[in-house]
Amino acid sequence: MNETLTQSESTARPVAGPERHVPFLELLAANRDFAADGTAVVSLELRPELCNNHGGGHGGVVMTLLDSAMAHAALSRIDYSREVVTIDMHIGFMRPAAGRLVATGRATGGGRSVCFCEAELIDGSGTVVAKAMGTFRYRAPADAQPAGENLRPN
Repeated sequence: MNETLTQSESTARPVAGPERHVPFLELLAANRDFAADGTAVVSLELRPELCNNHGGGHGGVVMTLLDSAMAHAALSRIDYSREVVTIDMHIGFMRPAAGRLVATGRATGGGRSVCFCEAELIDGSGTVVAKAMGTFRYRAPADAQPAGENLRPN
């Protein structure tokens, strides 16, 4: 049986910090395996429902893993003291993704308001299947946002 979270259950989970709850990543069954000092690793086991019509990992899944790894890299750079939103992302798809997918993100620069990151995704055979670069804007945690400013974190 597939359970749906009630509003009170979903708000009881942390929306900020290293253990933050992102419903979409939970739906994909993605895991944050590591995040510290500007580096982060996010992974998932590719399942048939996450594939495209050619049998490879769907581009949206690939992009989500890369985005999440870069966001956690940016957040770990500042010890999760604030939140981030993606403001720009560029992806290069190199080959079809298969098996266990592991995205490694790294913060490469920036300052107090933005963070520049890069990430790569390897598949179950250890082959690099995609690379990305992204820019992330730091912002106050969700619970400190004025009404109407509560943009969803990655």
